[in-house]
Amino acid sequence: MIRKICDVAVIGAGPAGLAAAVAARKEGAEHVIVIERDKKPGGILQQCIHPGFGLTLFKEELTGPEYAHRFIVQAKEENVEFLFNSMVLEVNEHQVTCLQEENGVVVVEAKSIVLAMGCRERTRPGIRIPGTRPAGVYTAGAAQRLINRQNKLVGRNIVILGSGDIGMIMARRLTLEGAKVLAVVEIMDYLAGLTRNRVQCLDDFGIPLYLSHTVTKVEGNERVTGVRVAKVDENKKPIPETEWLIPCDTLLLSVGLIPENELSVAASVELSPVTKGPVVNQYMQTSIPSVFACGNVVHVNDLADNVSLESERAGKAAAQYALGKLPEAKKVVRMTPGENVRYLCPQKFAVAEGENAPADVFFRVCAPQRGVRIRARDAEKQLLEAKRQRVNPGEMEHVRISPDQIAGDEVIVDVIKEGEA
Repeated sequence: MIRKICDVAVIGAGPAGLAAAVAARKEGAEHVIVIERDKKPGGILQQCIHPGFGLTLFKEELTGPEYAHRFIVQAKEENVEFLFNSMVLEVNEHQVTCLQEENGVVVVEAKSIVLAMGCRERTRPGIRIPGTRPAGVYTAGAAQRLINRQNKLVGRNIVILGSGDIGMIMARRLTLEGAKVLAVVEIMDYLAGLTRNRVQCLDDFGIPLYLSHTVTKVEGNERVTGVRVAKVDENKKPIPETEWLIPCDTLLLSVGLIPENELSVAASVELSPVTKGPVVNQYMQTSIPSVFACGNVVHVNDLADNVSLESERAGKAAAQYALGKLPEAKKVVRMTPGENVRYLCPQKFAVAEGENAPADVFFRVCAPQRGVRIRARDAEKQLLEAKRQRVNPGEMEHVRISPDQIAGDEVIVDVIKEGEA
């Protein structure tokens, strides 16, 4: 058994883990170790060859591998140590146990730990589509990896269930590779992903989008031969008389992402029932003081730039904790979702004496609306108000709150129609 000692251990070398590791080194952590189960860093960005990354952080448009490369270079310049081909088996307060093919069991002892494991896709069993079990049913991310990294075309005539960003991006990618995307089917009456992806990936290529529809059955024996699609009612139940058959050879599923939190559960980290990720404060600190979390393992983000900014905050705070410099909370404020707000992240505010740095609070709305006001308030007063032309569940929103504004022990964030009290 090999034992390593460091200041900060980061689990995951995707966009979150890389940004956290670099930030931890810049904050003064002498020894930072990143543990990654793949053979090289980059995470999901390795297969995201489409542009659209870096517009917020670098003020230029990059592909996924280019975006990852910027952080890989920074990590090497900061002398961050990487442990590749390492599967983490267990995490506790100050120790990470992992398994390597070449060295066997490796135990990393750290003053603080950052969870940056990302998320996984929801699969067919998770949504219970009836029908046979033929070849030709893939998650959108699996299809993306096969095409972009292994040069394998998954099908010729394709239906995509779900209007998530990966699904819409794959609709464009498959069209460019010569396949025919027959339809993108979405059970909700609004888009699940970014509007820019609908415009660039569906509208520009003439790919039909069916809102308030779902796949009711998969047809085929050895290979998919078609899928049955039907309109759904207000309770999301298929309407039988609206069902029709779309002949195809492939079904891609873009039906949501789930934070990868088996390690968090095993470590007894408190999880949010809504996001399925750890409950954190504005330092991205979990219910275990020495354990921090960032990126899609906390809540599913829509932009890699946001993941990196959030992860820099986590890496900086983890380094401060390791060095004994993280401000001690005098009180904890609950962040409560109000009208038309599904969740808030962070879920807590640790208010420290003399600590007045504002923090961004991210959230998603429950339903799309136009002409709204975003309002944050505590028990005594309104803290802020911001106007938006429109809000959509597929696009993250945020407000910035300063600790010195908060008088009570709870802050409520509402999204209300313009003109309502």
